[in-house]
Amino acid sequence: MNRPDTSDGEVMRQVRDGAVEELGVLFERHHGRLYAFCLRMVGNPDTAADLVQEVFLRMLKYRRSYREQGTFIAWMYRLARNVCVDHLRGGGREVSDTDEALEEPAPGPLPIEQAMDRERARMLARALGRLPAEKREVILLARLAALRYSEIARVLGCTVGAVKVRVHRALRELRELYSEMANEVA
Repeated sequence: MNRPDTSDGEVMRQVRDGAVEELGVLFERHHGRLYAFCLRMVGNPDTAADLVQEVFLRMLKYRRSYREQGTFIAWMYRLARNVCVDHLRGGGREVSDTDEALEEPAPGPLPIEQAMDRERARMLARALGRLPAEKREVILLARLAALRYSEIARVLGCTVGAVKVRVHRALRELRELYSEMANEVA
């Protein structure tokens, strides 16, 4: 039986070694983060939920390939990245310009400061949606998933230096897109 303080790597080792029911522990711990990542990659809540399910199916399918050379999180996001890339290559919809899927419903009337913050967040989500998938994913891995550059390098199969360059370029392009959108509004 699994204790709450059991590491993800240990739980995955148990799954790899035949205790497949332990995958539920990993699902409970990580499905929210994976959903947020997939949603921002594909822009559709239903598709994102399906893709999260596919990630966990692949964890089960490829459990014997799990090695402890990196962190479990890096391995999991590599699977998630592959699932999203497969979906997008297969003709799946990219994130739309308006991207209502990333907005949360307002809880009621908002003070002007909250409304302005909300509008900035919507513009940022739309700008992120306009980025090419490769740039969007590196930002999501670095900022949303909060992976270290070494973990992102494992996910993407490149060097840490290449990750630093990709993140820098992606953030620069995101800032430019956001600035353009802000100037259009002003």
